[in-house]
Amino acid sequence: MGKQYKSLTDADIEFIKKQKLFYLASSSGTEVNLSPKGYDTIRVLDKNNLVFLNYPGSGNRTYTDAKLDGEFTLVFNAFEGNAKILRLFCKATIIESKSEKFYNYLEVFAEKEGVVRDFFEFSIYAVESSCGMSIPIMEYKSEREELRNWAIKMDENGKLEEYKEKKFTPPNLRNLK
Repeated sequence: MGKQYKSLTDADIEFIKKQKLFYLASSSGTEVNLSPKGYDTIRVLDKNNLVFLNYPGSGNRTYTDAKLDGEFTLVFNAFEGNAKILRLFCKATIIESKSEKFYNYLEVFAEKEGVVRDFFEFSIYAVESSCGMSIPIMEYKSEREELRNWAIKMDENGKLEEYKEKKFTPPNLRNLK
């Protein structure tokens, strides 16, 4: 039922493009953080690389774990059509606003500079596909616009950068940026 391989297949890439939700797990120590991710925030660059657009929100554990050279797993699963779970085992590179790549990725996602916290490039070292037969069939209705609208409003009011820096960069990592 399940198999593991080194790179995404063309079918995997098409599967990822269709998903409205995925999960991002990370760890750089004993705790594993798991966050559901929505919006149009993931792009496949090639068979071993992805980029993730990170909006500001309640925390920034992904940043912490990437800065500390942690491990990442992205999980995509089918809620409609054929059952499937796809796990991508990765390492991450942070792309901050000081980088030229940051601005290139803004264009790729057609997003405003101020509302993006950062991007993450994920380098895939293993792919695992399994059946997913226990995943329920569910109907997609729409995106929740609250987070993006909040970030736009904070940016327009000139408060988003302060929020991103003070609230959700862990104190022990503030000097590592």
